[in-house]
Amino acid sequence: MESIDLLKILAAVLALAVAIIGHEIMHGWVAYMYGDTTAKNAGRLSINPLIHVDLVGTIIVPATMYFLPMLLGGESGFLFGWAKPVPINTATVIRSGGYNAAMQVDLAGIVYNFTMATLASVAVIAMAQPTTADSLVYIFAYMFVFQLLIINVVLGVFNLLPIPQFDGAHFLMHLALKYRVNAVAEFFYKNERYGIIVVLIILMTPLKNYLLLMPVQAILQLLT
Repeated sequence: MESIDLLKILAAVLALAVAIIGHEIMHGWVAYMYGDTTAKNAGRLSINPLIHVDLVGTIIVPATMYFLPMLLGGESGFLFGWAKPVPINTATVIRSGGYNAAMQVDLAGIVYNFTMATLASVAVIAMAQPTTADSLVYIFAYMFVFQLLIINVVLGVFNLLPIPQFDGAHFLMHLALKYRVNAVAEFFYKNERYGIIVVLIILMTPLKNYLLLMPVQAILQLLT
């Protein structure tokens, strides 16, 4: 494997770590702002990547999404994954700030991802596209920023989807509770255990083109 290929993989892995770990920390940090110390007491507001690793979301899914297309004779795929969710005592958050506070916690990771994507897009536009004459350090920096842009957009879009157990569903559940539409909240709550199955169905079928790739491409065009 060429050094450029290794740099691309390293840049993608590092960008994924920044995206998913920051996403989870933001959930815990906003909850902490509303008096919930659960994540802080568990040490989950740390940037230490090891405490955020989820076997499926941080290792298996990203590796499969990236390397499987190569094994099938195509180019490398896109990186996608998630970290271990931070523990949050939603009751404490709601007591402190109501359902609006809970919805802020739900959206905190998504806001982080789109903020990082916006900053990365500014850097990509400002940087000259590397050539073979550039140093490996500059090539790596460009690859890292470019991957940071793509991965954060992918994560932001995906977490907006109302998939049980994920941020979009949590937001809708608390929005429904705020307006006393209990049936909607109950639906998402009862089906949380099926969330990972829905994720795998989306990623392994053409649904990903309509629910994920098309919105991602539209946002990337807007940012760049």
